[in-house]
Amino acid sequence: MVVTFLSNFARAQRQPIDAWSVSVVIACLVILGPIVAVMLTAVGDSEGLWEHLYETVLGRYIANTLILMIGVGLLAIGFGVSSAWVINRYDFSGRRMLEWMLLLPAAIPAYLIAYTYTEFFEYAGPLQSALRHLFNWQSRGDYWFPEIRSLGGAMLVMASVLYPYIYMVTRIAFRLTPASLFEIALVHNQSQFWKVGLPLARPAIMAGLALVLMEVVSDFGTVEFFAIETITLGIFNVWLGMNNLVAAAQISIVGFCFILALLGFEIYARSRQQYVSGSRSQAATVPLIPGMLGALVCWIVCIIPLLFGFFIPVGVLISLVATNDFIAGFLAIREIIVNTLIMAGAAAFVIMVLSFFIVVTATFRCGSKTRRLALFASTGYAFPGTIVAIGVLIFTGQLDWVISTLFGAQFQGVLVTSIMMLFFAYIVRFQAVGYGAMISGVKRLPSNMMNASRVLGRGYIETIRRVISPLLQSSFMAGMMLVFVDVMKELPMTLLLRPFNFDTLATYTYQFAKDEMLEVAALPALMIVLAGLLPVIFMSVMLRRYR
Repeated sequence: MVVTFLSNFARAQRQPIDAWSVSVVIACLVILGPIVAVMLTAVGDSEGLWEHLYETVLGRYIANTLILMIGVGLLAIGFGVSSAWVINRYDFSGRRMLEWMLLLPAAIPAYLIAYTYTEFFEYAGPLQSALRHLFNWQSRGDYWFPEIRSLGGAMLVMASVLYPYIYMVTRIAFRLTPASLFEIALVHNQSQFWKVGLPLARPAIMAGLALVLMEVVSDFGTVEFFAIETITLGIFNVWLGMNNLVAAAQISIVGFCFILALLGFEIYARSRQQYVSGSRSQAATVPLIPGMLGALVCWIVCIIPLLFGFFIPVGVLISLVATNDFIAGFLAIREIIVNTLIMAGAAAFVIMVLSFFIVVTATFRCGSKTRRLALFASTGYAFPGTIVAIGVLIFTGQLDWVISTLFGAQFQGVLVTSIMMLFFAYIVRFQAVGYGAMISGVKRLPSNMMNASRVLGRGYIETIRRVISPLLQSSFMAGMMLVFVDVMKELPMTLLLRPFNFDTLATYTYQFAKDEMLEVAALPALMIVLAGLLPVIFMSVMLRRYR
């Protein structure tokens, strides 16, 4: 059956079958296997649980998810667009420092912000304690303070760390807008922001918003800690709480619909990010110099998202680490640090090697059908970790059955009970990051480079080794760094699929923060933040290229 499929696939794209193209197709099908497994499992019998969920909690799951998406989207647009406009259009003291600092919240996972915000904003936290001392309030009945562990609090938490998606693409869009259009708006006494900047940046803003909303749908740590019943949390509860994998897969299909809609929305927005100018060259946009009051407003616009997204959570973590014995805390988690570094490093290397193989082979040896299949196999990052975890469990269970059938009962459960299942889950979800890094590098290569090398007498493998690989080295290292950080801070898949007595920094932090022991979780949480600074530096360097 597999041979027949590969033969038909090759004929459809009018390419000869060889080991390279067959290997790419098999690799892509294996990566897509868990996603397909979820769909097939959802067709099964949930023993009446799906009907019960549909009549009771499914509507609440969908409503909470939609409300959370709307609230986070509006806040993230407010933070990202306003700060991008201020940084791009005004020249004030501290602007160069703020333009890269505004990316810092991207280094912090949303669930860490949720933990620190609860510590900072709760009744016994430093903020409310200071207010009671300052105004001589005696109890909670003397004043009103918003509840941070609520739907509104979750909106603020997620928007504070996700707005850099919108800030980054919007800042690029503003920077690429020709100065002549802003000058025309000034001549006609029209708003440069509302009449020129915002309309031209709208496709970029929508693309960034789609990425933000995908992260909202995928979030587990924040909604679980704040007890907000979303689709992702519903999958987790039905799977583990009710021990019904089929019903969990059926809820996952609802999550699929959200993700597919957002993917289509993002692709549509990206397809409209085009601008054609009749002039051969464009003068650079000259930033405006605001007065003292204007500079103060610019600082406030930039500091507010930084305060909520970076300074408060990092300040809380540092204060908690400082009050404890750092050496003792480090020694207590040294094994967990080793686990995390080994898993993240090994996963990053394997994912990048696999992405290099798929992208290079699909580009230079395969036809359009295989390239589309490779692109489709890189969509795992868009799906929530809980959905990927369900698919990986089902898929590896089937592989285990095949292995035990072929090699004997002693091999039964060899995948499901090992670390390989979690490792495979990382590949399925984060291969998209490696694919994106490698495809961007390949697109910068001259289209005739491979043919030129072959004409000069070099074989395919030698060309890859001596010509293509050195040119893609920077893309390989950048992708490896991004995958490394993503694996380090990944929570739901690791929590669901890890073997017994195996922890990473993310799961260790989650366990103690959930038990209201943030002082124990502060050190590993701070290490996750420090690791997350690596891609922030990378993004900052990338943005500077658009000057």
